[in-house]
Amino acid sequence: MKAIILHNIRSHYNVGAIMRTADGAGVSRIYLCGYTSTPVDRFGRTVPALHKTALGAEITVPWQHCDDTETAITECRRNGCMVVAVEQANDSIPLRDFQAPERVAYVLGSEIEGLSQDIISACDAVVELPMLGQKESLNVSVTAGIVLYH
Repeated sequence: MKAIILHNIRSHYNVGAIMRTADGAGVSRIYLCGYTSTPVDRFGRTVPALHKTALGAEITVPWQHCDDTETAITECRRNGCMVVAVEQANDSIPLRDFQAPERVAYVLGSEIEGLSQDIISACDAVVELPMLGQKESLNVSVTAGIVLYH
């Protein structure tokens, strides 16, 4: 089982792209936490920008909204998953050195703030993508694709 927990991802386009990649990578469930965009708005209408990039993956990959990320982390642990933050942190290990277990849930954070220390501390491990150029990070949907196919 592979799951993704998205924490406060504002961009509909990024969420849709992650959903499409998740479908291709065989993700079992996506948790949309905090203010992360959902495929339908509060009135039950399809969100066009998310649908545009998801291309139907918002229908094929089960998703659920959680008000807080800790709830999703707890549920993934109950399902036997190792919960892994994807973040640049003091105790992170390079993704290339990480051996993913069969049951894993990756936590990806806000495009601007990333993951808070509270969320990082709630995870079982922290991995990061080493940045070799001048930029400090990649787009969250690109990062999700790299991590899911690792």
